[in-house]
Amino acid sequence: MSILSIKNLGKSYRSYSSEWKRIARWFGLTAQGVDEHWVLRHINFDIQPGEAIGVVGQNGAGKSTLLKMITGVLEPSEGEVQVNGRIAAILELGMGFNPDLTGRQNVIHSAGLMGYSHEQIFRALPEIEKFAEIGDYFDAPVRTYSSGMQVRVAFSVATAFRPDILIVDEALSVGDSYFQVKCINRIKKFLEEGTTLFLVSHDVGAIKTLCQRALLVDAGRIILDADALSVIKLHQSLMLKKENDTNQSSRIKKNTRNISQAEKLTDDLQVSGDVLVVKEAIEAVDIRFLDESNRPISYVVSGQPLTVEISVKFKKQFHDPHIGFGIRDKNGLVIYETNTYCMNKELGAVQKNDRVSVSYSFDCHLGAGDFSFVVGVANEGYGKGSFRDNLYYDHEFKVLKVLQTGDDIWAGFFNLCPKLKINIANS
Repeated sequence: MSILSIKNLGKSYRSYSSEWKRIARWFGLTAQGVDEHWVLRHINFDIQPGEAIGVVGQNGAGKSTLLKMITGVLEPSEGEVQVNGRIAAILELGMGFNPDLTGRQNVIHSAGLMGYSHEQIFRALPEIEKFAEIGDYFDAPVRTYSSGMQVRVAFSVATAFRPDILIVDEALSVGDSYFQVKCINRIKKFLEEGTTLFLVSHDVGAIKTLCQRALLVDAGRIILDADALSVIKLHQSLMLKKENDTNQSSRIKKNTRNISQAEKLTDDLQVSGDVLVVKEAIEAVDIRFLDESNRPISYVVSGQPLTVEISVKFKKQFHDPHIGFGIRDKNGLVIYETNTYCMNKELGAVQKNDRVSVSYSFDCHLGAGDFSFVVGVANEGYGKGSFRDNLYYDHEFKVLKVLQTGDDIWAGFFNLCPKLKINIANS
């Protein structure tokens, strides 16, 4: 049996052209001039006990509204939510806290609303205070707290007792990295014990780390329900497309009489699986791994020289193209990324049918394993690594196997190759 079942869920808000029409609707009377805006509609999914589900989407997609309906904060306009278990939720920052009460008082109040007895609360209070680690502020009014301190207390009370379902909305993105690690470790422990996780976050790293499955919400609809990595890849491609749309729209508004070919690229941009490409801009992309003798290789021994050679054939003229690559581990976590713009290198203008090759050479100090290489092509860099036009992006262009010799003993993503110095002083 599903621990959480969502059937045809929807939420709408009405706007009225006059207050009289609003009052008429209160009494069940028909009123003209009523606009209905659907924030979410036709939402359907089931979650099994022990599953960890991530939810991603752009701002305004409807993610937080979905969580509020699941937790009962908002009443659905249509559909139903069936919950078979106890929910603990961390929604908007400070939600449910009285700013004039102390942290301790808010903890007692919040735990009571969650259905725990007075005895259970006071037994757990020392551990809640210890986990939050805010010192004397625990007995100070919440209005004196920073956003990070509020999250510490909210997470501590929400997870003081292991829930059947833990719902977290962006809370892990607030505060210091030390506390984020504590939160993730506690969530992992709950998952091992059978808790179901429903995590909304812009931090795709957290979703990759904690979730096996994810939902992509866009414009009030679920457009993909699949494994977390596939969902994140599509989400990132759509974000790049949105960035193209925004940049080009801005330039068109500034100069409607002079729209370049690059500014018309949005209509040609396609998202397909792992790949985002402007179909009339890029004809072909290739990547090769080479050893120190420029021979093609499919694997490299950690610590040995490696060259990543990327070639791109352009179908249009571009005045400031850039080419880059990224490295990701098997879970999709970014290990490293760079491009010609970030390295202060210019390719110069390219013409139609030009084939451009760039080579990145370095000693590969990655740990043993399979690593995916991401390839990106963009035009007109600005700021700290932003681009006017994203022309091509492949989340998993090619995989390189890294081997580690038995004599090379270390652990982690990569070898820092530290220099060791030992000094022994006689007392």
